[in-house]
Amino acid sequence: MARKVLIVGAGIVGLTFASNWLRRFPGDKITIIDKEHRECFHASGRNSGILHAGFYYNTDSLKAKLTARGNRLMKEFCRQNGVFVNETGKLVVAKNEKEVGVLEELARRGEANGAGTTLISAQEAEEIDPNVKTYQKALWSPHTASVDPKEVCQKLKENLKKRGVEFLFNTRFEEYKGNYDILVNSAGLYADKIAHQFGVGERYRVIPFKGLYRRYLGEDRIKTQIYPVPNIKNPFLGVHFTLLADGKIKIGPTAIPAFWRENYKGFQRFNFWEMIEIVGLELKLFLKNSFGFRDLALYEMQFYLPGRLVEEAKKLVKRLRGEFAPYPAGIRAQLVDLEEEKLVMDFLVEYRPNQIHILNAVSPAFTASFAFTDWVIEKFLSKKGEKPPV
Repeated sequence: MARKVLIVGAGIVGLTFASNWLRRFPGDKITIIDKEHRECFHASGRNSGILHAGFYYNTDSLKAKLTARGNRLMKEFCRQNGVFVNETGKLVVAKNEKEVGVLEELARRGEANGAGTTLISAQEAEEIDPNVKTYQKALWSPHTASVDPKEVCQKLKENLKKRGVEFLFNTRFEEYKGNYDILVNSAGLYADKIAHQFGVGERYRVIPFKGLYRRYLGEDRIKTQIYPVPNIKNPFLGVHFTLLADGKIKIGPTAIPAFWRENYKGFQRFNFWEMIEIVGLELKLFLKNSFGFRDLALYEMQFYLPGRLVEEAKKLVKRLRGEFAPYPAGIRAQLVDLEEEKLVMDFLVEYRPNQIHILNAVSPAFTASFAFTDWVIEKFLSKKGEKPPV
């Protein structure tokens, strides 16, 4: 008997979940609702479209298990649907001896995770991109690429509509009047709010982090993605160069604690009660410096000054002459564990009978989405005692 599946959130996770579910159960009826007027309005459509290779993550994490496969599946989808894949590769560069040690750790993770990375000399890095600047060594990731995330999501929506999926935009979960057999909560910034309505994941809260970018207008070029060595104790990758699918260059993002969930620009989408909730939680974490939140916040706040963002980016290259223009900001829906007072570093999904709550699906969720949602479905079916269809 056909089941009615309700997916909340028309982002990349909701869309790929629907695609993977129909591959197994083509007779089921899927409805996707979203409070916005179109698909991928928030993080899925505002990210850089980078397809990560999977070398950043601890080898026992879901991110490590799913990113490399997700990279391959996303590229396969794009090529089958006429979406251009810019095979840029990526260089992760070091500034000093200490960072070279982190590069070596990332190389070990890359090998264990099947990411295809190689530790190379500074000279070899310059042969890949003459503009890159690094200390002694760099990490080369040939499988990193970029795509247009909005085009990917649009193609997914078109394909799903052809397969009978119903889309209801401008529809909040609380306003949905239809019935359903299975609920899939992939609401991103509001996933915790919906989960809490069912008594699920009450120890977790989403804290929004604002990612500011600047678009480069000058003539100096880069040939590949150029990233700094990250602080591997938190999930942020630092200010870096992104070579977009269309060849344009942008720098960023920041990881500035935002004051409400959709705090993109000025007072647009201002929500007073959300601000009270979010700022109250951030103030508590700031005063206690939980997981180094105060240190992170103070460091990131400097990047509200565009000049500081540019100065940070210039540390990665030899030449960067020319002007920068504003670029749309993004918001990262980062989950925090309130009981342990720490950031949730990995993907996190909570299950209940006939319910799936995808609570933490931050970067590299876009890259991993096909593999990640496939894993989510298999886990759900195994908990129900169903044998996943081949």
